[in-house]
Amino acid sequence: MRALGPRCGTCLLALTTALCILLPAAGRNLEADAQDQTPSAPAIANDCPAHTTVQPGQAPVLAHFYIWFQPSSWNRAKTDFPTVGRYSSSQTSVMRQQVAQARAAGIDGFIVGWRSTDTLNPRLAALRSVAEDNDFKLAITYQAQDFNRNPLPVAQVQRDLEELAATYADDPVFHLLGRRPVVALSGTWHYTEEELRSITAPVASRLLVLATEKNVADYERVAATVEGELYYWSSGDPEQTRGYREKLLDMANAVREHCGVWVAPVMPGYDARELGGTRVVVRRDGETLRSSWEAALATVPDAIGVISWNEFSENTHIEPSTGFGTRYLDVLGDLTGAPPPPGKELDSSDPQGVGSPARAAFTVGTVVALVALLAVLGIRRRRQGGQL
Repeated sequence: MRALGPRCGTCLLALTTALCILLPAAGRNLEADAQDQTPSAPAIANDCPAHTTVQPGQAPVLAHFYIWFQPSSWNRAKTDFPTVGRYSSSQTSVMRQQVAQARAAGIDGFIVGWRSTDTLNPRLAALRSVAEDNDFKLAITYQAQDFNRNPLPVAQVQRDLEELAATYADDPVFHLLGRRPVVALSGTWHYTEEELRSITAPVASRLLVLATEKNVADYERVAATVEGELYYWSSGDPEQTRGYREKLLDMANAVREHCGVWVAPVMPGYDARELGGTRVVVRRDGETLRSSWEAALATVPDAIGVISWNEFSENTHIEPSTGFGTRYLDVLGDLTGAPPPPGKELDSSDPQGVGSPARAAFTVGTVVALVALLAVLGIRRRRQGGQL
């Protein structure tokens, strides 16, 4: 299996970005401490049990991936379509192509939308086999709502997570951040603390269950029942939404204060008008993706969750499509430091390019300064429960 090791380009970008955001934040923190306010830069409680951690630049890059497509799915709420064709998610040949394309762009794994059904279970098993053959990782977002967004009964969620643990807990394909599969429970806000505890406690030794809350206060409500947060924020504009970066930092802080795992969101754009929405985040030919990537890395995440591989109804997809071609995989590959596809060369004048002067100018002194700053801020990456 391929180790999820550091990428030089990603590591430098992470450190550079963190400096740009954390240096001004450090000044704010000093003032905040004086006023007994909560700091806004990443910080961690010092009493978290120590264990091996993900270092800046080493966070696995994941993409949210959906396996619910039938040929008829493409007739509803779609303005763009995959270049591979209007596929069924049961087509193993399509899965192989998707995994190959993702790996070539520097994506380490998929976060698969799943709940136990007669249709989705065989698809997950097939994807797992394809992933194993390609040294690719899988995590899960458990879809805890029905088609109408109503929460599933607690007993059904309990049964499904027990089934998931029994089937995949010992499977290395699912060992992304340790030896327990990562499972984000969508819509945790629908459940009481007692209900969540009854869901997570029986599988806690076999699954690493994360919340999917939308703000700090709601995460604080459920923090004692989960082991971190996968933040699925697809409709925020990193260049236009007021306080976008600060909100990510605040969410990261809240998770770390509870010794949790933090999965930061990255997105290329958003347009759910075909679903009745009004919010649009324009793609800016890749600049939105770059900006959200920088904001995510500034939180020093345990993993990055790209929204999404193939959510075509909300137009967050990066899968090669008739409307965008491979543009967004190319941009992501640039950001991850993946080799360019054959026949394509990176522009070294691009400030995000792997060989750009901005990265070449990143000095050892800058790295040392950042490390010192992180030490002052108390960023010591630890999580709950020892080795995951």
